[in-house]
Amino acid sequence: MKELSIRAISGIIYVLLLVASLYYQNGLVMVLGVFGILCLAEFSKLINLRSILQYIIFVILYSTFWYVCLWSNIPKNNEIVQILLVVTIFVNLLLIKDLFTENTIPLFESKQFILTTFYLTSGFIFLLLIANFRNNFTPMLLLGSFILVWVNDSAAYLIGKNFGKQKLFSSISPKKTVEGFLGGLFFACVSSYFIFTYTETLSSTNWLILAIIVSVMGTFGDLIESKFKRQAGVKDSGVIMPGHGGLLDRLDSLIFASPFIYLFLRLMNYVS
Repeated sequence: MKELSIRAISGIIYVLLLVASLYYQNGLVMVLGVFGILCLAEFSKLINLRSILQYIIFVILYSTFWYVCLWSNIPKNNEIVQILLVVTIFVNLLLIKDLFTENTIPLFESKQFILTTFYLTSGFIFLLLIANFRNNFTPMLLLGSFILVWVNDSAAYLIGKNFGKQKLFSSISPKKTVEGFLGGLFFACVSSYFIFTYTETLSSTNWLILAIIVSVMGTFGDLIESKFKRQAGVKDSGVIMPGHGGLLDRLDSLIFASPFIYLFLRLMNYVS
């Protein structure tokens, strides 16, 4: 009971901090920046990267995109975002490939910096860009994405625990099941209608598509982080959230899904 209470309290603090930051643009920038540094520290430990260079890269890139893409009217900012988006999605697709084809994900030095830059740092940049889509502060887009992740993860856990029989990826995450994945996907899709109703941001169809993107890519993100943890021989990425593990354990799904969410928003904006 005590462990459950600790888990609940740390989870509530995390959610309240995140939701509160959505009401103030600079507050969100600061919270995501701090979360990014903490996740970077946890991830660097997982891949055994003992350097400060990845932190310098994070600060430079995060600050640059904060200024150039959100505060500056420099015409080239659109091209800068496109380049980062293409490279990030390419790196994420390679990680999905490694998930299926490699017993262990290769972690030579250059790849370590590629991962810290275009897997983790870029993930936080796209979370920031989602909340500032079309150069307008639209925090409900980011909040809706978080809600989809929370609903998907909670439903997948409950359904998998009670009804799961067929393992989804037993070699990496023995507790994940196909039934849990499908249950998470279903309830995320259902919740997309309520997000559409209360946020008044995107159409119900677009939120439904985002629910599918978040569920599928979020699951890949969770599995990929699980593979990194298995290689490192640890259960959690850290201990900053009592009862939950590390901050990366809570954000891995959305970090991985964020560039795909942003890509869909760009394509939707282009079509419309």
